[in-house]
Amino acid sequence: MDLQIFALLVQDGVTNGAVYALLALALVLVFAVTRVIWIPSGEIVAYGTLTLAGLQAGKSPGTVGLLAGMAVVAGSFEVYACLSRGEAHRMPRQLALWAGVPLAIAAASWWLATFELPFWAQILVTLALVTALGPLLYRIAYQPIAEASVLVLLIVSVGVHFALTGLGLWFFGAEGSRTPPFSAASFELHGVTVSVQSLLVVATSLALITALYLFFGRTLTGKALRATALNRTGARLVGISPDLAGALTFTLAALLCAFSGVLIGPITTVYYDSGFLVSLKGFVGAIIGGLVSYPLAAAGALFVGLIEAFASFWASGFKEVIVFTLIVPVLLWRSLTTTHHEEDE
Repeated sequence: MDLQIFALLVQDGVTNGAVYALLALALVLVFAVTRVIWIPSGEIVAYGTLTLAGLQAGKSPGTVGLLAGMAVVAGSFEVYACLSRGEAHRMPRQLALWAGVPLAIAAASWWLATFELPFWAQILVTLALVTALGPLLYRIAYQPIAEASVLVLLIVSVGVHFALTGLGLWFFGAEGSRTPPFSAASFELHGVTVSVQSLLVVATSLALITALYLFFGRTLTGKALRATALNRTGARLVGISPDLAGALTFTLAALLCAFSGVLIGPITTVYYDSGFLVSLKGFVGAIIGGLVSYPLAAAGALFVGLIEAFASFWASGFKEVIVFTLIVPVLLWRSLTTTHHEEDE
């Protein structure tokens, strides 16, 4: 291996690691606030790529129908909840929030799909469509069992993963899609070809991570989410709604996953079930951070990207095995260094 090949592998590793870092942050965010191990994050990533590809093909993406269907289900849940609590006066507001807004986004996206939108506008429509799935997913699958144990929430996540995979096949079909790069330009730096596409991916990921840091550290809503992550009961006592915190958390996580889907579209062909493998690599990075530390999760995801790049050069047939084997020593080390407590009955 010469210096040029080493630099190219580092470039690929950092590019992939930047995408995995967004996924790792989404997983840590969801687990910290809601105790949900968000296995279906990979499906949201795939939906992001497939939605953008559908818009670029000049047709309404399958996400429109999926979002409309989930909005109807979530609205029905809210009607039942309001009636069962004797709060019929809240029904119009809740219906407008959980059904009206998503249906409006779906209708606007369906109408805009008929126009030849510029690339940046297509990305915005994609992010709006896919991000709107996040809170609906929380309302339908997780909010009714928000106080359940972590194991029950994990089982539900597995079920949601399989459900979204099947829905992806139904709404998007079995054909894979690939989106054009943000930029096909490149330049030479000390004899190494540097892709502008890679720089844009890394810069976009860094900008999004910085925005999240400022959101959690400088805004009242971000501090409310941090409070919910630390103590759900205490947050409820001071007036922070855990349900609202959960919905907002899933919204932010869906945005991160949708953006990851937009970023990986030019890198690889994405199918309806491709997201699971990508999310597992983000999960390895999140495990390195202990599912609690955002900086360690991002650093771990970057490390995963580098290991994957070099493994693909030295042993391409075993690169996935090498990447996922990283989780074994990490779990062993955490098991030996963490004080264990008996779980409450």
